[in-house]
Amino acid sequence: MLLPVSTFGRAHASTNNSANTSSFNLSSQKWKNRVLLVFAPSSSNPAYQKQMQLFDKYKSSFRERDLVLVQVVANGKSFANTEQIDPAAAARLRDRLKVSNQDFCVVLVGKDGGVKRRDTTPIQAKAIFNEIDAMPMRRQEMRERGS
Repeated sequence: MLLPVSTFGRAHASTNNSANTSSFNLSSQKWKNRVLLVFAPSSSNPAYQKQMQLFDKYKSSFRERDLVLVQVVANGKSFANTEQIDPAAAARLRDRLKVSNQDFCVVLVGKDGGVKRRDTTPIQAKAIFNEIDAMPMRRQEMRERGS
């Protein structure tokens, strides 16, 4: 089971082709984690690079919100946190969320498995956090955790 982000894997960082890959799917995260998916044609896509820079300094905020970062790159390696996702699983995520290989898109999926937000341009991490923090389930978590 994936835990919320501890370090962000970069789709272009790994060169090991023999690395084990996982068959990540959204249903395995339901009621455990929120999932933030970043779709891009490649890791060199300017919108993708900007998005990853915007998220990079907020790792603890991702953990706090039970948020798993999934990078789905059409032309390259895809990751859920730092765990590489197999190409078939990445293709299934694209199909399920209706994102073409040529598109950049950021999709927030709640713990209930529903799409909560969809953006086609890079988004500030704080905008995502504000959206999550307004959710009833997150409000309950904050009360229970005393944060």
